[in-house]
Amino acid sequence: MERAELATLLESKEFVRAPKLAKLLSYLCEKFFAGESNQIKEYSIALEVFQRRESFDQDSDSIVRVEANRLRKRLAEYYAGEGSSHALHITIPVGQYVPRFEARVRTPAVESPVQAPRVQGAGENADLSAKTASQQKKRWEAYRWWVASIIGLLVLSYGLVYSWMRIRRQNVSPPVATAIEIQSQGPDSLIGPPVGHEIRILAGSSRSLVDHAGKLWSADYGFTGGAAIRSSIPHVARTQDPWFYRSSRQGEFRYDIPLPKGIYELRLHFAETVFGPESGGAGGEGSRIMTIRANGKTLLSDFDIVADAGGSLAADTKVFSGITAASDGLLHLEFAGEEGKQATLSAIEILPGFQGHMRPVRILARQTPYYSNDSHWWSPDNYFEGGQLTTYSATVTGTDDPELFESERWGNFSYAIPVTPGRYVLTLYFAARHDSPGELLNSQSKGKEMEHVFNVFCNGKVLLQNFDLTKEARETDGVTRKFSGLEPNAQGKLLLTFEPVKGYATVVGLEVLPQ
Repeated sequence: MERAELATLLESKEFVRAPKLAKLLSYLCEKFFAGESNQIKEYSIALEVFQRRESFDQDSDSIVRVEANRLRKRLAEYYAGEGSSHALHITIPVGQYVPRFEARVRTPAVESPVQAPRVQGAGENADLSAKTASQQKKRWEAYRWWVASIIGLLVLSYGLVYSWMRIRRQNVSPPVATAIEIQSQGPDSLIGPPVGHEIRILAGSSRSLVDHAGKLWSADYGFTGGAAIRSSIPHVARTQDPWFYRSSRQGEFRYDIPLPKGIYELRLHFAETVFGPESGGAGGEGSRIMTIRANGKTLLSDFDIVADAGGSLAADTKVFSGITAASDGLLHLEFAGEEGKQATLSAIEILPGFQGHMRPVRILARQTPYYSNDSHWWSPDNYFEGGQLTTYSATVTGTDDPELFESERWGNFSYAIPVTPGRYVLTLYFAARHDSPGELLNSQSKGKEMEHVFNVFCNGKVLLQNFDLTKEARETDGVTRKFSGLEPNAQGKLLLTFEPVKGYATVVGLEVLPQ
């Protein structure tokens, strides 16, 4: 039955005229039929359906997400029209590529009245039967007209209510905060992920690894000097990848990395694993100070990781925009300790960038990355400290992308988001929940709505004060608040603190865009 539905759909005019979408749908369904749903990944689709090369990068090439969104719309159009009566509908859930075959319950059709057969020679009885059949037919036609009118009125009412709610939501202004809230779409419409070469190097590591966001980091290469150091540290704050910082290069060293022509964003990753009480060693601030240069230009001087990160055993990232290769086609990075101290480095990340500002940062409070309906890539949770993650099964209303809101970080927590100098637009995403976090459900709290009243600060300045998420939700569960004019602190970070007032603070996602 499922194969028959696919065959019928592929022969329809909607898909005959769209061979690319037909090929994509056929590929997804055949993988499903073969029991290979776990192999349906964006990378494999790009190579096998759209003939991309093995170097395909999902951040810079969004063809799979774009065509999948087109396919979802084409399926919806088909089943709203020609295929509306089908007992089985094929759908592609948002944020996924595995097809679903959904059985639709048909409403039993009201049988048309059966006309009494006309008997030759029956005379008066035949006339009576014909008259009765005629009356039944008229009643049936009136009934059909009445049902159609009711349905039409319901559809019209729904459309008017939906339009009124959209207009009201658009006209609702968020509360005034200490930071000036943005008044326009801002730079988001101007900024997309730039296309180009990406480099990720684990300093001091002898093997390549994949992080929790699915990014491949290569073993150490391109270095001169220094020593590869291994550590057995069990925990590093502000990251989901503590293993990332168990290797490092220390001493006085340099990297000479081939870099194609273009503008890049350089991200240097550090964590102090030797000095400081948390790591079991002596010292802390002042125990390791270094200078870092790129192509002879100083990026950091008197740089102290512990002071910058706020402690040892904490992930620390420094971001630099507008990076280019030297005249010899190489990026030359130099790391030198000061005052007899040793420099250290955990990883190097080089991404296609912009001149004058950094790439957008989008983070969701979840364990895995996510592509939103607008084809933006959201990183899994990062840069956080404190709080807990929880995923909910109840769907958030008032959004065309409910999966974006299915998890959250709650409790008393903070995010330290590294940025370059400048001004930024911050958008916070919330979801009003109607039950407690899964870990807190018990006989006393079950069925009781949790309170979420909290404060949000950016580098100590109030963004939201006594923010009551339940009240702010209004017509929909999803809530966003947007602020502009935010500037990094002296450590180059937007330090966002979520402080409970009643119940717990909570957040679904954070978006940071250069202003």
